[in-house]
Amino acid sequence: MRPHLSARTPEAGSRRSRHLPCTTLHVPGSLPRTGRCRRCGNPVAWHPRRNQHHIALHPAELPTAHVPESWRWHLSSGIAHPHAGGQAWCRIPHTALCPARTTPPDTGRRLHELRRQLALRSRRLIDTAAFTPPPAPAHPTAAPAEKLPVIQLLLGRYLADDALERIRCVARTEPGQRRCPHPVLNPQASTGAWRLLPLRHERDAGPTPSRLLAVYDLTRAPAGEQQRWRAQLCPRHATVRPDLNRTGWQVFTPNRHAAHIRTRLPHADGRTPA
Repeated sequence: MRPHLSARTPEAGSRRSRHLPCTTLHVPGSLPRTGRCRRCGNPVAWHPRRNQHHIALHPAELPTAHVPESWRWHLSSGIAHPHAGGQAWCRIPHTALCPARTTPPDTGRRLHELRRQLALRSRRLIDTAAFTPPPAPAHPTAAPAEKLPVIQLLLGRYLADDALERIRCVARTEPGQRRCPHPVLNPQASTGAWRLLPLRHERDAGPTPSRLLAVYDLTRAPAGEQQRWRAQLCPRHATVRPDLNRTGWQVFTPNRHAAHIRTRLPHADGRTPA
């Protein structure tokens, strides 16, 4: 008489509930190492394979006809072998039934019902404090990184280190030698404009008409104004020679800075495009 699909759960906290991987050679005919699944708390039986690595199998045999061929295992002298070898009954890896894992597709009605029974047993173990599942891994939802503006000036394109209106002057001020708090952008006399221009690739000097890039274009501004922006100085420090911090510009390359490519112009209220 074949065993029932389910198996008796080991007592909570017993030494049998541990299932550390075995590194010793298996003696043919010896009993398997039994324990609990660390994810769902249901019983598993650890059997060695021919390569001495262990596999966690469901403790009970199942009709081979109800198990997909890639999940069929059989035991010979205590060694687990893949496929059922033409037998009417086989074993199945616990990972295919574990209710704490993603449900495999096309498991069939019989395996679906067994998986549901294991899920109910896991819930009873949790409710009676006989089993505590491991905490779910934390996946904090990171805020999307802000796209930095691309500035076109002096026949080149540069990626800024902050939003257009927050690009700060790199000059150091007296006293204290602190960084100048003023922006490079001059709101009283803006000399640049947002434009949609062809996106150029590093290895292709010609434009790519199918893709456009939103850039803050300063090429129509006087050369002195473009040099002020390239030096990252506010209008106050553009006419002096202050002690400078390092500028935040990077030479813009589409492949390296693909996350900052914008294809729309700013909104009507002047906000940076998305």
